[in-house]
Formats: sequence, structure tokens, C-alpha cells
Amino acid sequence: MAMSGVENLARLPELKKKLLWTFALLAVYRMGIHIPIPGVDSAALSEFFAQAQNTLFGIFDMFSGGGLSNMSIFALGIMPYISASIILQLLTVVSPELKRLQKEEGEAGRKKITQYTRYGTVLITIVQGFAIATGLESAASPTGAPMVLIPGWGFKIMTILTLTAGTVFLMWLGEQMTEKGIGNGISIIIYAGIIAGLPSAVVNTVQLMTVGEISLFVLLLIGAFMVATLAFIVFMERGQRRIPIHYAKRQQGRRMFGGQTTHLPLKINTAGVIPPIFASSILMFPATLAQFSNVQWLQDVASFMSPDSIIYNILFIGIIIFFCYFYTAIMFDPKGIAENIQKQGGFIPGIRPGARTREYIDKVLARITLWGAFYVALVCVIPMLLISNFGVPFYFGGTSLLIVVGVAMDFMGQIESYLISRQYEGLMGKAGKGR
Repeated sequence: MAMSGVENLARLPELKKKLLWTFALLAVYRMGIHIPIPGVDSAALSEFFAQAQNTLFGIFDMFSGGGLSNMSIFALGIMPYISASIILQLLTVVSPELKRLQKEEGEAGRKKITQYTRYGTVLITIVQGFAIATGLESAASPTGAPMVLIPGWGFKIMTILTLTAGTVFLMWLGEQMTEKGIGNGISIIIYAGIIAGLPSAVVNTVQLMTVGEISLFVLLLIGAFMVATLAFIVFMERGQRRIPIHYAKRQQGRRMFGGQTTHLPLKINTAGVIPPIFASSILMFPATLAQFSNVQWLQDVASFMSPDSIIYNILFIGIIIFFCYFYTAIMFDPKGIAENIQKQGGFIPGIRPGARTREYIDKVLARITLWGAFYVALVCVIPMLLISNFGVPFYFGGTSLLIVVGVAMDFMGQIESYLISRQYEGLMGKAGKGR
């Protein structure tokens, strides 16, 4: 009988230990969110971020779990590490040395790329820390109060060192969570940051209803829409195109191998949440610059590129589709897969091995990526229109829903795989004792 429910924790102390370790590290992360950087006026900062919800700061604050609006030691969150990872993946395509490390060096090569990613994270954090320190010194709250109490190079150096140490520590927490806990630590940190902001977003929405800005009917409609969107995301994230692969029988010595039929699963959304994150960052950039500038034409561009405008949503959809194809091309290698299938004696029915197989996989991948791009764009654009028209808090956006559902599904999938593997080991142990 399969093990299920909370009984698994009692029967598998290793799983309980991994879960407790994951939750303990998340608790450390959430405590660090409330440790502020020295020298920043918290009241002026709160007033400033109240006016910056629909800018790049609002997006970064969501991914940092509120650390940026608190200007805490984790203000940059894990985004520098993600940026460094994406840059290394892009460089792998154009750099023969990095490509050789990734494919030929095995575990040693992956460790080297991880080391480069850490160096890149520190470099990006230093640059962003200097930009944040300079921006805080030149910015003021809507009432005119300065952000920094004592500006100067002392504040800049202190801010850079604090943010760099916080990001490196957060990167270490994510790696420890991946190694000793359950799931991908970096994704779980982002997930925890988004979930931590949901209660306040719900409270703000209820307050809007009590003051009459949102009617009860609209609130129920939004709730039903969110449930339907979550179900749609789960359905699409699990969707895949399975390409059948047959393996011919072959004899080695006295043993016969092959003669099996399997499939190659191609996910509809191979790129994940990277395309909407990039698209939002690019389109929110003018509004972010307008926060620190009084230039009239920049203010006009920022107002013209508001999230409820037609131009914004058209560009948003176009950039999402572009990055879905671009990131899928980086993550998926049809040529390498076709070569591996041919080496193992496999073939796709009706398709010749080798170049024809690569072309077929590439063609199928291009088709399902188009539908995946439309799905991601639809999930991200429709909630954004609800935010603009009904004033729903930003945490209900499509990007945050994609991250929450994707990470939760991956987390539960890893727990299920762990349980299945341990149950299989237990059955093998009983069989051994029986023999």
C-alpha cells in the first residue's frame, strides 16, 4: 500500500529532517527581510514606495519579498544570482570554453560554472548596490523628505557592503536549501517572498471593498477568476507533447537489448517564468527612470507606457513571445537529443535518424513553444488589466501566479519522487530478506 499524508513524516525521519531544514532556512530569510540598512529614513522610504508600485521597484520588491521596500540587508533578494545565471547561460551559447565546461568536463565543469556564477553575482550586487545608494541620496519622498539621513561616501560604502553580504548570504541559503532540504532553494526563496506578501494584499483588497472602491460582486468575480487562472496554469504546466521513440533490438554477446518503446516529453512552457520577468523589467524601465527624473519627455513616455495602455500590452505580448523562443533555444538542444537517440539505436516512427530527427524535433518544439508563449502572455496580460481597471494589488499579477504554481508543483513533485524512491528501497529490502 502506498504511503500517504502526514504519516510519511513519522515513517521517514529523513524527509521530516529535510522539511524542517527547509523551513528553518526560510525563517532565517524572513527575519533578515526586517533588518534595515543603516542610515535610511524608513518613513520617507515608505512614502516613496507607495508611489512606485507600478514601476520596476514594485516588481523587484515582489521578488525580494518586501526587502526592497524595507531597504533591508536582503533588499536585492536573489535576483542578482538569477541574473548572473542567465548571463552565464547566454555566454555558454557564444563561448566555446564555457560550452566545453558544461558538456565535456562533467561535474568539475559544472562546479566551475557555478563558481563563475557566484563571482558574477557579487559583481552585479556591487553595481546595483552603488546604484541604489546613489539613487537613495538623490531621491526624496513625495512630501520632500530626504531618503538618506547622512549622505556621502560613507553611506555608499556601507550600503554596498551590506547589500553584497546580504545577497551572498541569501545565495548560500538557497544552495544549502537545495543540498540539505527539498526542492530548488533559489525558487523556494522567491516563492516564499511572494507568498509573504499575499496576506497584506488580501487585506488591502478587503479594505477597498469596505470603503466602496470595489463592490462585493467584483470581488467575488476576481476570486473566481483567480481560481480559474490557477487551474488553467496547472493544466498548462503539466501539458506536454510526447514524441514516441522506438529502440530496435540488438544483441551484445548472449544478451538481447532494445525492443522498447518510450517517448520524448516536450513541455508546452519550456521557458518557465523567465520571459514575463524580462518583459516586465524592460517595459517598466521608463516608469522607473521617471521616478528619479523631472524631465518632461520622460514623464510623458512613462505615462504613455502605463500597464493599462494598448501599446504596453502589445509590446508586452511581443517581448514575451520573443523570450519564450529565445530561452527555449538555450535550454533545449534538438541536435544533441537527436544524436543521443541515434547513438542508443532509437528512432522516431516515420522519421529517419540523424538530421531528419533533429529537424522534426525542432519543428514540433517551435509549434508547441508558440502555444506556450500565447499561454504565458494570456496569463500575464489579463490579470494586469484587472489590476489597472479594478485596483487589485500587484501580488495578484500573472507573473506571481506562474511562479507560485510552478514552484509549488515542483516542490510537491520532488517530495513525491522522494517517497517513491524510499518506498521502492523498502520493498527491495524486504525482497532481499525474503530471499
